[in-house]
Amino acid sequence: MMNKKNTDNQKKSTAYDPQEVETAIYESWLKNDYFKANSKSKKKPYTIVIPPPNVTSILHLGHALNNTIQDILIRKHRMEGYETAWIPGADHAGIATQVIVEKQLVEEGSTRREIGREKFWERTNEWAQSNKKKIINQLQKMGCSCDWSRTAFTYDEKRSKAVFEVFKHLYDKELIYRGHRIVNWCISCKTSISDDEVEYKSFESNLWYINYKLKGSDEYLTVATTRPETMLGDTALAVSPKDSRYKKYIGKTVILPIIEREIPIIADNFVDPEFGTGVVKVTPAHDPNDFEIGKRHDLDEVNILNIDGTLNENAGKYKGLDRYEGRKQLLEDLKKKKILVKTEEYELSAGTCYRCSNVVEPYLSDQWFVKMKQLAEPALEAVKSGKIKFYPDYWSKTYIHWMENIHDWCISRQLWWGHRIPIWYAEDGTMFLSADRPKAKNCKGYDPKSLIQDEDVLDTWFSSWLWPFSTLGWPEETDDLKTFYPTNVLSTAPDIIFLWVARMVMAGYEFMGEIPFKDVYIHGLLRDANGIKMSKSLGNGIDPIEIIDQFGADALRISLILATPDGQDPWISKQTFELGRNFINKLHQVSRFVIMRLGDHKPNLNKINGDDLVIFDRWILSRLEQTIKSIDKSCSEYRLSTAAKTLYNFVWNDYCSWYVELIKPDNPNEAIRKGSLNVSAYVLNQTLKLMHPFVPFITEKIYSELHEKIESKSESIMLSEWPKLDTSYIDDKLEQSLEQIQAVVTAVRSVRSELDVHPAKHSDLFIKVNEESLAELLKNHIAYFRSLIKVENLYAGTEVKKPPLSASTVISGAELFIPLEGLIDIDIEKNRLQKELDNLSTQLKKVSKKLANPDFLANAPEDVIGKEKAKRSDYQSRIEKLNKNLEQILGW
Repeated sequence: MMNKKNTDNQKKSTAYDPQEVETAIYESWLKNDYFKANSKSKKKPYTIVIPPPNVTSILHLGHALNNTIQDILIRKHRMEGYETAWIPGADHAGIATQVIVEKQLVEEGSTRREIGREKFWERTNEWAQSNKKKIINQLQKMGCSCDWSRTAFTYDEKRSKAVFEVFKHLYDKELIYRGHRIVNWCISCKTSISDDEVEYKSFESNLWYINYKLKGSDEYLTVATTRPETMLGDTALAVSPKDSRYKKYIGKTVILPIIEREIPIIADNFVDPEFGTGVVKVTPAHDPNDFEIGKRHDLDEVNILNIDGTLNENAGKYKGLDRYEGRKQLLEDLKKKKILVKTEEYELSAGTCYRCSNVVEPYLSDQWFVKMKQLAEPALEAVKSGKIKFYPDYWSKTYIHWMENIHDWCISRQLWWGHRIPIWYAEDGTMFLSADRPKAKNCKGYDPKSLIQDEDVLDTWFSSWLWPFSTLGWPEETDDLKTFYPTNVLSTAPDIIFLWVARMVMAGYEFMGEIPFKDVYIHGLLRDANGIKMSKSLGNGIDPIEIIDQFGADALRISLILATPDGQDPWISKQTFELGRNFINKLHQVSRFVIMRLGDHKPNLNKINGDDLVIFDRWILSRLEQTIKSIDKSCSEYRLSTAAKTLYNFVWNDYCSWYVELIKPDNPNEAIRKGSLNVSAYVLNQTLKLMHPFVPFITEKIYSELHEKIESKSESIMLSEWPKLDTSYIDDKLEQSLEQIQAVVTAVRSVRSELDVHPAKHSDLFIKVNEESLAELLKNHIAYFRSLIKVENLYAGTEVKKPPLSASTVISGAELFIPLEGLIDIDIEKNRLQKELDNLSTQLKKVSKKLANPDFLANAPEDVIGKEKAKRSDYQSRIEKLNKNLEQILGW
């Protein structure tokens, strides 16, 4: 007899352990250069450029989802015979990276200005390169089949050359210009950010009504504002020229409160007579609309803010105060002067920095801009004409709306980490364009040593928008560029359609004369179990590496795809990954059984001989081909979750729960037995290929074991051919027949389970059918009923009567009766059911009473109330089933 220790060791040896498998398999893939693309290949190319993750932190679950999607597409196309190139890389992430390194310096008692620009760059670069290596290691741990020999970085030498060429090109075309304009200023990051980097959020605020005294009069004009501190920079009041209330004041002046500066009253069509009092303050240096009004009326521009958000000398006595403290003190002073006449509560929509979430300030500053309208025209037409397609399609409307309302792009950032603006200044303001210090011949009349380079750097996205072609060697005319551009698909999240996707399309047309990709797949944003968007700041994210360490990379991948509805946001918890783990274990177990059952038999894994195949053999082959057809269609439409669910249902239900269960008892007919061996191995082999893009590690392992068992050798599964649809195996009529057999098995199993019949006990089965053809079908396959549901004798026909002491159930086209005499003790079963019913009724009363309590509903957290409602629903469902069973028994 085997002792417990040996039993435990045996269980351990047969259980699938991803930690023992995945690392070794990935190393073998790398060793054999399976991911390397060949630009000289005659195969049709299929290219994806990875959305480069920021080097600021480790990858999150959103990265895991997106890179799984890309890997599925790459692996499938590789098996379909394409020359696949998946280009990996990372983004230098200007603002975010600099903020982190500056915080490190502060903790060490230093600042970037103390160590200087060069040393700060060296330190930041060292930190970024270290993080880039970690990111690559994480991608590899996830199973990503990128061509690592082509790894790019948005701030490496090749990409820097591309950035300069683009800047020069646009500068020479006068599409890049330096302007004194209103920008979005982040006081925390101390830099400008583009309109697309501003996230608008709602805040509870106020609308303050302030009196402005007319010069030489006792009259006042009242102004409503949400930002009272900016009044210190007012240079006019404005009214609508159509507003009869204020026509008599146009051209007059008022005295600016506190500052006591005289400012004019002007008329401008921008003013909405319905907002506030119909009189608005005009602050050209601190509001983009006011800036335009100021240009139209030649108003002064008075800046009251420093770059850190404190008030400057133009704010008078409030100089040095934080903007909000200045607001507080100003309002107190206005109250004392009795010119703050009213305060109303007001819900304010304010722009915040996408990096640090602080409220941004409209700020007048000298910055560099790109004129976008000309660049946008072909990029807009590309989507309107369908040359570029969005999946799901509704995202194209978002893209089109933004492109039709595009603004100039502020590309300068007040940072040290990033591509420095290649403009050099002479003392008299003359500008020279050069990547490095200009040579004497290029700046005639000026000493090159006296020239000073622009202090600012370019927006991170200025290098990212070149990614589809800069990663392939542009501006050089490389073989990679000729072969792999344009790329095939971009997979990304919806939050960077403006920041990145649209800009890449514009860059593709401007610098390559062609679209950068044909398809754009937008996947959902990950949410936690409560439906809240996962974010670093909320701390509700899940570390994908932690999941891999616990469940394995395959479980991570398939769980994410199964849990992410096509085009929708998934709700994810750690329990989500148990789904994938269980699926992987199921595949491992069934493959061990199929391979072990082969014994010395060596079936042909590439084709099936149709002789000696019974109905279930032909059925599983038909189901396999239907699955291939469905997966191909779903993947071509980027419905990867649908494809994964199709595969899951085929493997778990059709193959494991039905087919393999049916062939477990060896058929005494040797030809039929060998037929089932051939079919089970063939279907397993094809299934592994279908599953490989989704779960590459377990499929590589099983595929190798299967082929070594039969052929004594094995190549990698990723070099095998993707299953081609063979419609000759599809038999819809056969599948319908099997569905009827399965319906009988499922219904009988359900009744026996509900009545707590022991699985080993046999019983007769009576089936009253609507049509004799169904009776014949069922009687012809009694062997399956005997195997699966322990049927002793089967009686089927249109005249079948219900026997006494029988349980009954209904399926489409038939009524089933199961005699229970000898299966259960009727009295014991009555008592058991009644006892269980009484217990559940008591629990239902308790939970119903709680949910009827207004205090509980008013004070309990929503998730607690939800759990109680779920309990009530469960109790009600179980009571309904028990009553049904009890009624059946009491009727006997």
